[in-house]
Amino acid sequence: MLRARPVACDPCLSYIAARQLANLSMTDTEQMPFRLGWEEWVALPGLGLPALKAKVDTGARTSALHASEIEPFGPASRPRVRFLVHPVPGRTDVAIPCSAEVTDRREVTSSNGESEWRYVITSEIEIGGRRWPIELTLTDRGSMAYRMLLGRQALGEDIVVAPGDSFCQPQLGYDVYHSSDLRSAQPDRALRIAVLSREAHSYSTRRLVSEGEKRGHVVEVIDTTRCYMAIDAIAPGVHYDGKRLPRYDAVIPRIGASVTTYGTAVIRQFETIGTYCVNGSDGIIASRDKLQAHQILARHGIGMPTTAFAYSPKDTDNLIGLVGGAPLILKLLESTQGKGVVLAETKKAAQSVISAFRGLKASFLVQHFVKEAAGEDIRCLVIGGKVVGAMRRVAAPGEFRSNLHQGGTAEPVRITKEERDTAIRAARAFRLNLAGVDLLRSEDGPKVLEVNSSPGFEGIETSSRKNIAGLLYGEIEKKVRPAPVRKPRKGK
Repeated sequence: MLRARPVACDPCLSYIAARQLANLSMTDTEQMPFRLGWEEWVALPGLGLPALKAKVDTGARTSALHASEIEPFGPASRPRVRFLVHPVPGRTDVAIPCSAEVTDRREVTSSNGESEWRYVITSEIEIGGRRWPIELTLTDRGSMAYRMLLGRQALGEDIVVAPGDSFCQPQLGYDVYHSSDLRSAQPDRALRIAVLSREAHSYSTRRLVSEGEKRGHVVEVIDTTRCYMAIDAIAPGVHYDGKRLPRYDAVIPRIGASVTTYGTAVIRQFETIGTYCVNGSDGIIASRDKLQAHQILARHGIGMPTTAFAYSPKDTDNLIGLVGGAPLILKLLESTQGKGVVLAETKKAAQSVISAFRGLKASFLVQHFVKEAAGEDIRCLVIGGKVVGAMRRVAAPGEFRSNLHQGGTAEPVRITKEERDTAIRAARAFRLNLAGVDLLRSEDGPKVLEVNSSPGFEGIETSSRKNIAGLLYGEIEKKVRPAPVRKPRKGK
């Protein structure tokens, strides 16, 4: 078989190649070399680019792809790069987010003699139904008519370039970028995700890091209290250890109760710059304030134990009466993990605790004690509007609080449709994409005790044997993985 090499843009070489093709026998033409013109339609399926018009230039050694907002990320041992591609010339309103592993970084000299250091990636190219891997350098070709340059390094020995011909292979079109099927055809893209947590070694944080990295993402743990903010109308940003934080695809808040005010301010800053936050600042604040939380539940008609709140000490007996008398529960408004929650078994005990709380100038709720719950509650974990796991928490002997941090134990449980619906409605009321909803089983249906915006994963993963962290990443990927970015065109 005649092995034809790519030919440069020279009429003599083009003539020789044509004569060689003309002199092939019929048997030889059955194995004809793959023929390209000086311009061809190509696809880069691994990058989610189904149609690009490329210039085939055997005078250039390396191939180049138009890219903007080029940003390296990931560990030094396995660096990655993400970037935007505007595949349609003159249409900056259509952009495809891409990411790839970096195979090299090298200095490239263009035809006008200018040198530039470029990231090098590897991707499969598809032309005329044929696929093969090529190297691509990333550079801004926004001022050029072709979004891609196909150099001679990408052309195998059996590829012939006919410099006088255009589109020797089937033509594609830019209409594909307006297709409703484009999003589903996009490849999995590595995401850059920040976990806002002061406890880098806690089970939940470690699971988020390990699961994210297993799915090919880059996950960075950021100490919330070490963030600081540039509040600016033009260029707002979040800074950390003397540097501006990079652009994250998503933020997973793990905000402790002791830093709720500052932590939610940091989340608001990420929201301001357009970062997807799993849970928004408003939902976290509302869920942490037990008075506001119960008012939200009441507004949405969601069952909860009868609750009362007052400021004046003269109202103590009325408070106790509103919740049906003793025994009753007293809760500090910002208590977590069962801390600041007291069971008063008699009216006198309730009066003493209320007096003590008021002496400390602490804000608290008085709540009906659901006896039939018998020291048990149900924790439902809600992700993206679905209950993905549930466990029964049982209080330790002699203890009424079933929190795992108070010695409670967890076991798997089957929940009813009513309990499932109640948990979903509660998470939705606070607009939380990730929530731990605690329910009591009472005689007249499920009662919501609390909605937790930073639920732990250990108990629910152990008892349910489900990959809760993986389910959370599945929801994040649906929200932020690439889709065509169509910005309004000027004048429209």
